[in-house]
Amino acid sequence: MNVQFQNLIDEISGATTRHVGIIDGTGMVVASSDVTFVGHVFTGIADEYYGTDNRDLMLHGYYFRLPDVREPGSDFDYAAFCEGSDADARNTAVFTAICVKESRSYNAEKFNRSLFLKNLMSDNTLLSEVYTRSKELRLNQTARRVVFLVRQIERPDALCADIIRTLHPDTQHDFVIPMNDEEVVLIKEFDRESDVTSSAYETIAAEILDALTTEVYVTARVGIGSDADNIRELADSYKEAYAALEIGPIFEEHRSIFRYNALGLGRIIYQLPNTLCEMFISEVFQKNPIEALDAETLQTIDFFFENNLNVSETSRKLFVHRNTLVYRLEKIKKITGLDLREFDHAIVFKVALMVRKYMNGKSS
Repeated sequence: MNVQFQNLIDEISGATTRHVGIIDGTGMVVASSDVTFVGHVFTGIADEYYGTDNRDLMLHGYYFRLPDVREPGSDFDYAAFCEGSDADARNTAVFTAICVKESRSYNAEKFNRSLFLKNLMSDNTLLSEVYTRSKELRLNQTARRVVFLVRQIERPDALCADIIRTLHPDTQHDFVIPMNDEEVVLIKEFDRESDVTSSAYETIAAEILDALTTEVYVTARVGIGSDADNIRELADSYKEAYAALEIGPIFEEHRSIFRYNALGLGRIIYQLPNTLCEMFISEVFQKNPIEALDAETLQTIDFFFENNLNVSETSRKLFVHRNTLVYRLEKIKKITGLDLREFDHAIVFKVALMVRKYMNGKSS
């Protein structure tokens, strides 16, 4: 089933009681007001197409409106049909054929837009051509846009792009572009005057992830770039969204949504050379390696940081007595030489943990 054509037929079928549909060049039904008819093959259509100059054809109890006749041996792509042999059947078939032609023309322009935007994000477009080409394609050059990069994990599905298009159907302002088998980009336009917060971006990403999980059982992650205030900045927003997906999971593997602007220290650490990272870890843990800390102690550290170095709150979240937590912190101090209750020591330890995660992530 062709989703684009099926949506068109669904609209047309609301204005007629006749069975209408679209066939491809082989005579197979690719869209129909009776969805059970999709896949049925009308025989003899191609022979009639090449054997006559008449665009109207009566066959198998249906009225067919064929494309413009071309040279023998060339293939037609699509034709419209309507049940019946009277004038109403002909008019409906002709109307449907016109709609098909306009839809294909519109989507051809849309495809050109998508191809241009894809090349722009992939740095395959000269900067000198950006404004000229975007003007030709009637793209708003100064719109406020944000790039959402959806990366499918483990089991990619080609339907993911269609699902995202369903969530964001405004094809004049929003663009859904498959980048490869695993990644789909949503370029979302926002009103410049509206106060769109970062939480709104994450809500959009969460809706996409939920739809992919529900509809096609695909697990994915979403990277979100910064606002692009003009069309040339879309490439930067895409690169940021891509970087967010590369960096974010290293430090927060259990999350699925990553905003470039919220990566914090991760963005800095990601740019450090390996030798500098190794040197830093060896200096911080010169008394004992971090591997000397057991799993329970590492969990305690994570909770302590999550609760802003608050001993009472951390002990409550861990369901342990305050004195037990203090004992564990003293143990960490004894092993590493760092007292996590002191802000400066806590900062150093936190950065060291992130650098260690980064190193482990690169080696895996």
